[in-house]
Amino acid sequence: MRVFFTGGSGKAGRHVVPYLAAQGHHVVNFDRVPLGAPGVDDIAGDVTDAGEVFGAMTSYGNLGELEAGSGVPRFDAVVHFAAVPRILLTTDGTCFRVNTQGTYNVIEAAVKLGIRKIIIASSETTYGICFADGERRPEYLPIDEEHPTVPEDSYAMSKVCNEATARSFQARSGFDIYALRINNVIEPHEYARDFPAYVEDASLRRRNIFAYIDARDLGQIVDLCLSNSGLGYQVFNAANDHHSVALSTQEIAERFYPGVPFRREMGPRETFYSNAKIRDMLGFRQEHDWRDILQD
Repeated sequence: MRVFFTGGSGKAGRHVVPYLAAQGHHVVNFDRVPLGAPGVDDIAGDVTDAGEVFGAMTSYGNLGELEAGSGVPRFDAVVHFAAVPRILLTTDGTCFRVNTQGTYNVIEAAVKLGIRKIIIASSETTYGICFADGERRPEYLPIDEEHPTVPEDSYAMSKVCNEATARSFQARSGFDIYALRINNVIEPHEYARDFPAYVEDASLRRRNIFAYIDARDLGQIVDLCLSNSGLGYQVFNAANDHHSVALSTQEIAERFYPGVPFRREMGPRETFYSNAKIRDMLGFRQEHDWRDILQD
């Protein structure tokens, strides 16, 4: 597929984009800074500028595409990752404005250009736990896509708003628009650097619901979204299979979630940030488990 990818130079994108390219997709990365990855085209631009988004989405990706002599080729899919990545990097107003306006611009252009597959990056923060003022516990475990989303912060608010935008565009267009509620993204080098501390002090992972998503496994999830069609509007939690700490499910629940009800039985290492939907509907199977990586 010819894929228009926004924010491919960011923490998650710089792993997801090469993964997609390795699967044979032609990826054009639209970002303020180039990724420079082999086989990936870069176009500089700002998602908050609707004109730049439309211009890039109707552009050649590289000089080689001129050779066919048949005009600008159409994109088959749009993947939108570009955003202010968390609170406290900008003012709250800027975070909300950039994230919501950027998402609106990207989805609007894609729909009006007839691109029928759109994937947007939402966030674990939508559940209101990550950036809560003080401690907030889940209403039930495991947290699935039906769990209430009541955020307190500008970043999570922007992501909830973006999901509403995506749902509304899908209702009018009938296109496939999927929102990925991405958990804490872990890059390969971060396992050796950070996970020993998580083993020693599980409380470091409370705000991330003790979960994570390997950046390369996130690439697999995006690729599965590209290859699965006809699902309409969908929200998917994106996480690996297991807790990011050494404690068992029961030990975490007793220590951090006393009184929080379980909706079903869970495995001894099964993530509280349920990925059952992407496993059942998309066929996701994790390839990178932190325990295996540290043992290597």
